[in-house]
Amino acid sequence: MTASSTPTTAEELRGAGLRVTAARVALLDTVREGDHLGVEAIADGVRERVGHVSLQAVYEALHALTAAGLVRRIEPAGSPARYEGRVGDNHHHIVCRSCGAVADVDCAVGHAPCLSASDEHGFVIDEAEVIYWGLCPACSTDISS
Repeated sequence: MTASSTPTTAEELRGAGLRVTAARVALLDTVREGDHLGVEAIADGVRERVGHVSLQAVYEALHALTAAGLVRRIEPAGSPARYEGRVGDNHHHIVCRSCGAVADVDCAVGHAPCLSASDEHGFVIDEAEVIYWGLCPACSTDISS
C-alpha cells in the first residue's frame, strides 16, 4: 500500500489487530455499503457474498469490529441495534417514529462532542450521542394525505 492509496478492507482489519477472514471482509463491506443495517440484513449481505455464515458468527464479528472502531452500533429506543460504517466523526441520527427509517445528521455547530453537558459529574466527555425523532418524508406525506 502506498501512502496515497486507500487501504483495503483486509488491510484495515489487520491494522485493527483483527484476523482477516472472508466473512469479516464481507461483513465490513456490507455494513459500509448499507444504510444503518440490522443484524439480519447484515447476515443476508454476508451470505450473498460468501455463502453460509451463522448468525452467531455475525454477532461475534460485529462485536469485534465495533470494539476495534471499524463500525458503529446505534440503538434507538424501542429499536433493535443497527450498524453503520461511518465512524469517528461523532455524527448523530434522526429516526422516523412511524417506519423506523434512520438517517445521519452532522453536528450542527462546534467541535466533538458537539454538546456541552450542564454538569459533567467529574467525567471527561469525549462524545455526545443525539437522536432526533420525527416523521420521514414518506410517512409525513401519508399522514397529510
